Amino acid sequence: MGISKHPSVVTMPKVEKPYPSILTFLSSRFPALSPDIWEKRILDGKVLDEKEQPITLATEYTPLNRIFYFREVTSEPAIPFAEKILHLDDEILVACKPHFLPVTPGGCYVNECLLNRLRKSTGIEDLAPLHRIDRETAGLVLFSVNKKSRGLYASLFMNGLVEKTYQALSLCQPTQKPESWHVENRIERGEPWFRMKTVPGKVNARSVIKLEEVRDELARFTLHPHTGKTHQLRIHMCGLGFGILNDRYYPELQPEREDNFNTPLQLVAHLLRFKDPLSGRQRDFVSERTLLW
Repeated sequence: MGISKHPSVVTMPKVEKPYPSILTFLSSRFPALSPDIWEKRILDGKVLDEKEQPITLATEYTPLNRIFYFREVTSEPAIPFAEKILHLDDEILVACKPHFLPVTPGGCYVNECLLNRLRKSTGIEDLAPLHRIDRETAGLVLFSVNKKSRGLYASLFMNGLVEKTYQALSLCQPTQKPESWHVENRIERGEPWFRMKTVPGKVNARSVIKLEEVRDELARFTLHPHTGKTHQLRIHMCGLGFGILNDRYYPELQPEREDNFNTPLQLVAHLLRFKDPLSGRQRDFVSERTLLW
């Protein structure tokens, strides 16, 4: 049994009245867990409100309020790859994440995530990720070490002040020549809930994608996301006809199966560059992860 020492959080969205019970909301939001399991967790005091007080079955649903809960899994897969700390000071930690390891707890992963591994190895319990990359993606993740300065660093991502560069591989026609594309569209959650899709409407996802080199039937790309929507680069690459090598979600959802550690998604968060909000100096961090090129 794996039980997280740190709570996860979910926000109750705006919905039409009459509001559902919190038990109904949690059961629908996390269908992998039965209502009986959520009821027991609530009765055991394992589900908390915004004041970190245990809720009851009678606690009312309040839109935009948060609920805290502790992830529990009966069996947790082991990820046989190690992360590496590239930088640590009093304000930030920069880690290079392996493929297959989630950044934070989710699904069947509690302790096997980058955040909890780093908490254990550094002894810094107050670590907080300032952004996310997919479990299947390898590369750089920036963490806040100091609560007092956390908002300053988080605002860099919120305001688009962090330059992010990714590298990717795709199957490609051998005759394809170097080219670049500026992709803009709208991405929203699709079906099933963990897949995203493009829809008409106001643009919320922007990327610049450049084909760097073709070797045999593989092509190497440099990707610059200007926004940070979930699965943005994977969707934008597919939209250009260059699905990322070993992608199990796009363009078609593959049947669920255990991870094949020999075929990682060929996408790496390669570089993070920003002006430090405290010192004012330029900060550049480069991943040591490589593609199967």
